[in-house]
Amino acid sequence: MGLKLIGAGLGRTGTMSLKRALERLLGGPCYHMHEVGIHAGHIERWRAALRGQYAWEELFEGYVAAVDWPAAAFWRELGEAYPGAPVLLSYRDPEDWWRSASSTIFPAQSRVEGPWRDMVAELFDQRFTLDLDNRERCIDLFEAHNARVRATVASERLIEWRTGDGWGPLCQALKMPVPDEPFPHKNSTEEFQARLRKR
Repeated sequence: MGLKLIGAGLGRTGTMSLKRALERLLGGPCYHMHEVGIHAGHIERWRAALRGQYAWEELFEGYVAAVDWPAAAFWRELGEAYPGAPVLLSYRDPEDWWRSASSTIFPAQSRVEGPWRDMVAELFDQRFTLDLDNRERCIDLFEAHNARVRATVASERLIEWRTGDGWGPLCQALKMPVPDEPFPHKNSTEEFQARLRKR
């Protein structure tokens, strides 16, 4: 089947909400970092991808879209592998993004052990930074990532979606009617932190 949409937005740009929305629009599952931990072998496949060994068809078998890390770190490679798929750049105000990431996914990395943590550390080392306490560096890299996507992806292929935009930009780009239901809002900072406290 192959991916029908490639998410290039980094984590904490509404990616869990987008996952639910895209599943509604495209009629199939959307890959998200959450999937990595529930599928045997996916951690090692992502580590292989970091070494340039891609197994996209195996990773995304049955999926119609992919958003969030780790897939977003490979937006360029995925764009080449699925040339017919639009590229979705989800983004938010850089300061808001930093406040969210630095109070959710960044500290969460220190609470996990084993292969998951090793994979994320390798991913961040190669494609972001391991200096996750450095606000200025993280924001600079966040903005540089977004700028690269905008400068690289052809305008007719690029969908830009800012947190809070709802269905509109997605449905317009995909030429689909707007669903007669609220846009799903999932995985807020408060929800993420509540899950961390239960671990």
